[in-house]
Amino acid sequence: MPHPGPRRARLLEAAAAHRPALPALATVLLVCVPTYRGPGAGPTLADAASGALVVCCAAWALRARARPLDATAAAVLAAPAAGLALAAVTAQDPAAGLTGFVRLLQVFVLVPAALVLTLRSPRHTRLVAASLVAVAVVQGAVGVHQYLTGTGASYQGEDVRAVGTFGPTDVMGMASAVSCGVVLALAAGLDPPAGSPRWLRPAALGTAAALLVPLVLSFSRGAWISTAAACAAVLLLTGLGTALRTLAVVLAAAVVLVGGFGVGGDLVAERAASITEVAAEPDRSVTDRYTMWAAAAGIWREDPLTGVGPGGFAEHRDSHASLGLSSASDTAGAGQDFHRQPLLSPHNMYLLLLAEQGLAGAVTVTGGWAALLVLGVRRLRRARRARAAGRGADCGPAAIGLLVLVCVDFLYADIGGPSTVLTAVALGLAAWWALAPATVTGGAATGRAQGAKEAVAR
Repeated sequence: MPHPGPRRARLLEAAAAHRPALPALATVLLVCVPTYRGPGAGPTLADAASGALVVCCAAWALRARARPLDATAAAVLAAPAAGLALAAVTAQDPAAGLTGFVRLLQVFVLVPAALVLTLRSPRHTRLVAASLVAVAVVQGAVGVHQYLTGTGASYQGEDVRAVGTFGPTDVMGMASAVSCGVVLALAAGLDPPAGSPRWLRPAALGTAAALLVPLVLSFSRGAWISTAAACAAVLLLTGLGTALRTLAVVLAAAVVLVGGFGVGGDLVAERAASITEVAAEPDRSVTDRYTMWAAAAGIWREDPLTGVGPGGFAEHRDSHASLGLSSASDTAGAGQDFHRQPLLSPHNMYLLLLAEQGLAGAVTVTGGWAALLVLGVRRLRRARRARAAGRGADCGPAAIGLLVLVCVDFLYADIGGPSTVLTAVALGLAAWWALAPATVTGGAATGRAQGAKEAVAR
């Protein structure tokens, strides 16, 4: 067999070094593949890739015959599964309960746990984070083109809403992808990895600023709020002085983009103003959302412990909603004809968990997120005290920022559509930082955790 050339040898070596991260990269990048999202749409290529990620993780763990997680990590990852399973077993519709349980398990347990186990160094995590930024850039570029050419989703009679490749039936998809990109690029610019090239900081900060344009053009108030909260968290984690300077730059850029160049124009100004008018004169979407929130609360009160089961909100919605609720929302544009999109969820993940999973599911799932936040902040503080040359602590602000982004966004949204896989990956990166052995995240580790992780790697 001929010996491979130097270039091919380097490529093979790089592929071998990054092999554990390849299923995660495929999961993220396949989100960009356009999919049919009409009635009866099934799993996407990204969903299939996330399944392959879980299978690969299970195969590696079984082959190594090791326990790579300590008791705390296992408990944080397993508790949501127990709460979700209880709701599925007691569901009023067993078939829908099983389908919903599998989806929730995928997003909140299996994919995050697989990332914790398969990402074996900060380098792997940075690679997955870079893929998320790449997806945000691609989707953002498509979204800006849609706005400029009038080929986006319909918004107030004009086809100008930036939705990327997700289409008008998943108007939050591009906004979710771009939000992740903004947070990760900002974190990389404020706290770049040790030994990174000089161009990384300005390039990352420039990317974060550029991604604000498609984020604005998504006309998603929830995405604006969650991104602002996540960026504020990243800024505070990198220092108060840096936070104030960056905030001044962002405000100046916003004035130039919206005021000077007219990005979004009157539509953005009107949409932003509506955030403060939800109690006085709310628009149709806000009225529907409040009505669905009230319906979710009413459904939960019927069975507060285990809820009505996964997927049960749509069936019980009309019996608990007022007559002011629209049965569906109008969708059109971005290459699709007009049709009515049924309102099958309350657009609030916390209320959806209460209604369908009851207290058992809601407490275990949200309690897991709270544990990840506490453990992640604690690890970041410990890593910064101990680091002499930036041994992986740069991943901390990015991971915590993604967790804050998801938790705040769930106040106005829930899972659904192709972009749901990105939510699972974001939670997985946060879980990796909070729960993986310290030797993997860049700090000191016990011999037992080190040996277990090396066993999985073999």
